[in-house]
Amino acid sequence: MAGVQTSSTNKGFLAWVERTGNRLPDPVFIFFYLIILLIIISVVCRLLGLTAVHPTSGATISSESILSSENIRKLWTDMPKTFTHFHPLGYVLVVMLGAGVAERSGLFASAIKGALRNAPKGLLTPAVALIAMLSNHAADAGYVVMIPLAAIIFAAAGRHPLAGIACGFAGVSGGFSANIAPGQLDALLYGITEASYEASSIEAGWTANIAGNTYFIMALLFLYLPIIWWVTDKIIEPRLGKWVPDERQATEYGAENQALTDGQRKGLRNAGLAVLGVCALWAAMAIGIGDWIPLRVTGAEAEALAAAKGLTLEELKWYDVLGPFFKSLVAAFMILFLAAGWFYGKAAGSIKDHRDLVSMMSEAMKDLAYYLVLAFAAAHFVAMFNWSNLGLISAVHGANGIAATGLPLPLVLGLIVLLSAVLNLFVGSASAKWALLAPVFVPMLMLLGMSPDTATAAYRVGDGATNIITPLMVYFPLILVFAQRWQKDFGLGSLTAIMIPYSIWMLISGVILIMLWVFLGLDLGPGAPMAIEVPTAIGN
Repeated sequence: MAGVQTSSTNKGFLAWVERTGNRLPDPVFIFFYLIILLIIISVVCRLLGLTAVHPTSGATISSESILSSENIRKLWTDMPKTFTHFHPLGYVLVVMLGAGVAERSGLFASAIKGALRNAPKGLLTPAVALIAMLSNHAADAGYVVMIPLAAIIFAAAGRHPLAGIACGFAGVSGGFSANIAPGQLDALLYGITEASYEASSIEAGWTANIAGNTYFIMALLFLYLPIIWWVTDKIIEPRLGKWVPDERQATEYGAENQALTDGQRKGLRNAGLAVLGVCALWAAMAIGIGDWIPLRVTGAEAEALAAAKGLTLEELKWYDVLGPFFKSLVAAFMILFLAAGWFYGKAAGSIKDHRDLVSMMSEAMKDLAYYLVLAFAAAHFVAMFNWSNLGLISAVHGANGIAATGLPLPLVLGLIVLLSAVLNLFVGSASAKWALLAPVFVPMLMLLGMSPDTATAAYRVGDGATNIITPLMVYFPLILVFAQRWQKDFGLGSLTAIMIPYSIWMLISGVILIMLWVFLGLDLGPGAPMAIEVPTAIGN
C-alpha cells in the first residue's frame, strides 16, 4: 500500500511542482542569484541606453549599471543603512514583540480552543472556517493548534476528522489574508509596499497605512466563509465517506479536547478587557481631550498639510487629518498583543513576573532569526533594483503597454492575482514574493490610476489561494502528519486532492472580488481609496 501511494504522488502537475520546487535553492539564495542576474541586466540595459520619461517630473530616466562607481560605493558604505532601513523589518519586529507574548503565554491557543469547543454542532463547519481565518493573527498557533483541534472537534461530533483538517487548513492557509482586522501580515506586506512606493519617486499623495486593506480583507472573510463551508460539507466530506473510529482513536485524542481551566477562562476575560483598554486609549488619542490630540493633525500642522496638497483647510480629507493615527497602528498592535498576552498570562499562570514577559519577547525575536537573514538579502535586492532605475523604467513601459492594449483595469488586476498564485506554487514566503513583485507592480499600477493599496490587495489574493496545494508551503508536511494520526496511509497526493477544490473556488472568487472592487471603485480600507490621480507617463 505504501509503495502504491508513493508511486501515485510522483505523477501529475502537482508532483512536478513539488520536484521542481524542491530543486530551487533557499529563498535567501534566490535573492542572491537574482542580484547577480540584476547586475548583468543592468550593465546590458546601460549599454543599450534604455530610458523612460518620469511620469511626474517629465525628466528622462536612464538605466544605471550596478557596477558603476557610485552604486558600488553605495553597496559597501550604505550596507548597514540598506538593511536597517528596509521598511518591513521595523514593522515586523515591532508587531512581533507583542504577538510573541500573546502566543507564548497561551492566549492564542486558549482563544482558539475555547471558541471551537463552544461552537454549535449544527454550525461546526462555518465556525471552524471562521476561527481558522481569524487565527491568522496567531501566527504559528493557527497551524499548530487550530488544525489538529479542528479534527478532534469534528471527530467528537461524529464527523470525519480529515474533513475538519481540510476545513481548518483552508481557513488558516487558503484564507491567509481574510480577517476582520489588520495584523502581522499587513505589517509585513505594507512595509514592502511603502519601500516600493518611495523608491519609485512618483508623487501620488499616498501614505502607508497598515489598515489600508481592512475593508477588502473583511470582504474576503465573508466571501471565503460560505465557500469553505460548502466545499467541506458538499464535496470533501462526502468524498471521504463515513468515519468509524477505532479503539485507539476513540481514547487517544480525548485528552486534547479538555475544557479550559478556571485560570485560562479568567485569563481570556482579562485579555478581553486589556484589548478594550488599548482600543479606548488609541481612540482617545485620535479624538483628543482638550488640546491634547497626539494622533490627529490640527492647527498650524493641518494648515501646512493643506497648503502642501494645494487645498484649503476645509478640503482636507478625513484620512489626511487622521494620518498620525494610521501610522501609529503598527505600535497599536504591538501594545494590544502585549497587554492581552500579559493579562492572560498573569491569570492563567503562564507569566509569573516581568522576567517571564521579557523572556517571551526575547524568544519571539529568536524566532525571527531566519526572517532577518531573508530580509538582509531582500533589502539589498530591492535597493540595487532601485539604483538601476529598472523598476521605474519597467513600470512606465509596462503601464504604457497595458494602456495601449486597452485592457480594462479590473482584468489587469485579475491577471496579477493569477501571476501571484502561480508564483506561490514555487516560492512559499509571502514577503519574498512581494519583495520581487512590488518594485514593478506598485509603480506600474499607480501609472494606471490604482493606488499601492490596490496592488497589495491583488497580490494577497493570489498569495493565499494556492498555499494549500503546494508541498513547498512550510506547514504542508505538518498538516500531513496531523492527517496521518487519523489515517495512516494518508499521503501527499491524498492531502493535495482534498485541498484542490478549496484552492480553485477561493482563487476564482478572489479574482472576481478584486475585479468587481476595482470596477466599483470602492475604498480598500479607512483612508485608502482604490484610485489615485494618474500621473502623466510617456515611455520612450
